[in-house]
Amino acid sequence: MRPQTITADNASRALEERLFQTRRLSLELAAPLSAEDMTVQAMDDASPTKWHLAHVTWFFETFILSKHLPGYQVFDESFNYCFNSYYESQGPRQPRPRRGLLTRPASERVLAYRHYVDDALARLCAKGISASSQIARLMEIGINHEQQHQELLLTDILALFAANPLRPAYRQPAASASLGASEPIRWLEFTGGIAQIGHDGKTFAWDNELPRHDALIHPFALADRLVSNGEWLEFINDGGYSTATLWLSEGWDWVQREQVAAPLYWRDGENEFTLAGRREIDWAAPVAHVSFFEADAFARWAGARLPTEGEWEDFAASADPMIGNQLDLAGAVLPRAGGGIFGDVWEWTQSAFASYPGFAPAAGAVGEYNGKFMCGQFVLKGASCATPRGHSRASYRNFFPPAARWQFTGLRLARDA
Repeated sequence: MRPQTITADNASRALEERLFQTRRLSLELAAPLSAEDMTVQAMDDASPTKWHLAHVTWFFETFILSKHLPGYQVFDESFNYCFNSYYESQGPRQPRPRRGLLTRPASERVLAYRHYVDDALARLCAKGISASSQIARLMEIGINHEQQHQELLLTDILALFAANPLRPAYRQPAASASLGASEPIRWLEFTGGIAQIGHDGKTFAWDNELPRHDALIHPFALADRLVSNGEWLEFINDGGYSTATLWLSEGWDWVQREQVAAPLYWRDGENEFTLAGRREIDWAAPVAHVSFFEADAFARWAGARLPTEGEWEDFAASADPMIGNQLDLAGAVLPRAGGGIFGDVWEWTQSAFASYPGFAPAAGAVGEYNGKFMCGQFVLKGASCATPRGHSRASYRNFFPPAARWQFTGLRLARDA
């Protein structure tokens, strides 16, 4: 059989297929939830499921349909206020900490909104979309944007259910036995040198991954696996959370102020709360839901350090980002031992989230997406068990403030060669 020729028509159909696969997955992720589950938020940094479902739909309506589908009528003018996130160019919006007060519009109306916009997107696709067009570019952004919110939806539901005294389970995964202790860490040596860092620009990437540039990397070693729950327990038992010399000054203030003594969802040292409810801790699985402050302190305790993003990217450059424990279906997701380089938990680096040499934000409103957050945040690399498969790559730059830990965040150790 001769290989299929990649034509503009094939590319257009592939984009349309990915669009509606992504739109369906969001609904599948919300399916186990009640209307009440979808309305409230557990904390200021989280958002209700209903808001996530509406916001990603608002993105397609605002930036694609309203501008590129002739005759399109906005579903509800008030939704621009309700479901805009942080786009100053789009006007005022509901404050993020108060999104849980949006009991109206009801969940049913949000779902009707999604169907309305999906029908309009289908009409737009039926007209034919050139793979090189501005519409295709915006649609690609919309797909990747919704994939980000799928991960946020899951982590925000985990935060919500963890705060519920009934401790409900989102979904039960297939039964899996604990793997016990982890294999000892092996150190992978790298010679360093001048490496190409960032995305090559040949396929989709966020603007913060560009431009590709030379970076000097000194010889280093990287652990062959993530830090495990069992190793984290050793850190706790050795006084890791009560030894000031292990912590950055701001991190030590945070530990004392917030009375942090374990990863976010650990309970009584033997159990943890997960999307599958309360479960016995798998000591071989990667530790999750730890902050940059905690990751940095652990690395210092272990006689190591966190990698730079350049080191991590050099390490992962030849790895297949499709391999690893990532989100495929709307099941209950859990980090597990023995995964690939991409998956289980996002990996903290010691690198501040800053622009690359020659960086320029994307033109227009979508340029507000990354650049304006380049202050006070740290880069994470890889992917997590809640990251939709195909959404990450070696150059991908996730980022969060150093105290954030409600996401699936962990660490891999590094050291100088």
